[in-house]
Amino acid sequence: MAARPDLLQRLAVQTAERAQAQLQRRLRTIDTCQGPFVESGGQQLLAFCSNDYLGLAHDPRLVAALKTAGDESGVGSGSAHLICGHRREHAALEEALAEWTGRERALLFSTGYMANLGVIQALLERGELCVQDKLNHACLLDGAQLAGATLKRYPHADVDAAARQLHSNADGCALLATDGVFSMDGDIAPLRELAALCASERTSLMVDDAHGLGVLGEDGAGSVAEAGLSETDVPILMATLGKALGCSGAFVAGSAALIDGLTQFARTYIYTTAMPPALAAATHRAVELARSEHWRRDKLNVLLRRFRTGAAQLGLPLMPSRTAIQPLMLGDAQRALDTSRALEAQGLLAVAIRPPTVPHGQARLRITLSAAHEEAHVDRLLQALESLRLGASPTGAPV
Repeated sequence: MAARPDLLQRLAVQTAERAQAQLQRRLRTIDTCQGPFVESGGQQLLAFCSNDYLGLAHDPRLVAALKTAGDESGVGSGSAHLICGHRREHAALEEALAEWTGRERALLFSTGYMANLGVIQALLERGELCVQDKLNHACLLDGAQLAGATLKRYPHADVDAAARQLHSNADGCALLATDGVFSMDGDIAPLRELAALCASERTSLMVDDAHGLGVLGEDGAGSVAEAGLSETDVPILMATLGKALGCSGAFVAGSAALIDGLTQFARTYIYTTAMPPALAAATHRAVELARSEHWRRDKLNVLLRRFRTGAAQLGLPLMPSRTAIQPLMLGDAQRALDTSRALEAQGLLAVAIRPPTVPHGQARLRITLSAAHEEAHVDRLLQALESLRLGASPTGAPV
């Protein structure tokens, strides 16, 4: 009988191949973090790679809410929501999130990845159609695979192509899922057009607004709110709590029927421990601040305009984006890595994003701005980029 291949040996070979290709992922330990500055390996770095878009992660009012609730409720919830882990702090946060996003109800999940896996698995049966943008986050794609759905991916932001994919199976139930703001490109999905398509095709629309919540919309309710779309237009809304809100976790918002159904059938909700109640209390405070402190979004937008104006003057190959995510397209993976290291040598942290996270030939620096930054910080980044002579795109094409 032939010897069975060893799984760990195969994994080691695959890891070595990735290292040989200079594409290996590596952990970085952050020793301290204060506003936009981090300390790692004894070096202080001005970071332009955090998702703390509103600068709330270190707000003393969130810290105070966490401490107060921790004194009252302890650290862990001790159980899944459906056993005895659902505390008053969770209930209050769900109500606040539903009200903010204009939905009837909301349901907390421990992570955004778990939320998307659970929702798609609960909604779709094996063989049913799931249509997705090719640049969707991995957890949306994995959710369709977990459900055993027929996954059809359309070219990025191509509504006509999405329609063709829906027409390929016009009889059964179907779900169209898209990021609201795309995590690597920073652009916004054509949500109004997708909502109109789904209405005409009797298809449910799901939007993952992890990078839009808190940043877009009049009071930060996200890309769906900015597009003027209601719960009827977008019946399934997911967003995370660890980006603009500076905390951790995720939620799904929608009708009472959706939330009741997920409570019964979303396995990643049912079979996991609820988030710490103190964290829910801190996140509730973050929601209040994100809604009321408009200056955070105003300041972020000022910084974005300053950065994009300066980048254009330098001829930097920035991708089109009006969100906090500002990708600097460098093309070659080694070029992106070398650029990141050169910036770090100047005291700046901007991480290189390389394949397989992005397609081959599309390596980049994923630069992110935050309300915690100041204009002087943006100028320092621009000066460093200028010194690296990145004005020409990798192909030599005009920027």
